[in-house]
Amino acid sequence: MKSILTLAFAALLISTPSQRTFAADAAKKETVVAIAAGNADFSTLVAAVKAAGLAETLSGEGPFTVFAPTNEAFAKLPTGTVDSLLKPENKAKLAGILTYHVVAGKVMAADVKTSKVKTVQGGELDVVVKDGAVTVDGAKVVKTDIVGSNGVIHVIDTVVLPKE
Repeated sequence: MKSILTLAFAALLISTPSQRTFAADAAKKETVVAIAAGNADFSTLVAAVKAAGLAETLSGEGPFTVFAPTNEAFAKLPTGTVDSLLKPENKAKLAGILTYHVVAGKVMAADVKTSKVKTVQGGELDVVVKDGAVTVDGAKVVKTDIVGSNGVIHVIDTVVLPKE
């Protein structure tokens, strides 16, 4: 289970909302972790994955669908939240938040339907498709179908938090 969670977090790191494009064949050969680590827009996500102790296993088989928040998404959190979550004493809470962004299996944008989707964390995301736009727990999906060798990333504009 830990390797699944870790892999799931690797997937969180891969997406890119910037104008940078990837050759389809090249992207499919890189893990989601490699894709994320190569994109400055995900430096906060990468730091969070490392702080949660998930970095070592993030290159596993998968497949995973990751709803990856950008640095801008993390910046929307209340002041001090990210710094607090990165502290060692909050490692478990951070891991729970990160795994809430990951779904087992590879779900491409064309296959997304309005539904509740179980996350690796154990909670459910509310996925809504309306007028050609997709939201996940209210976060807007801004880029889709970034395919890696072990999953797919969909970039979101807001960090989603597990329901308590």
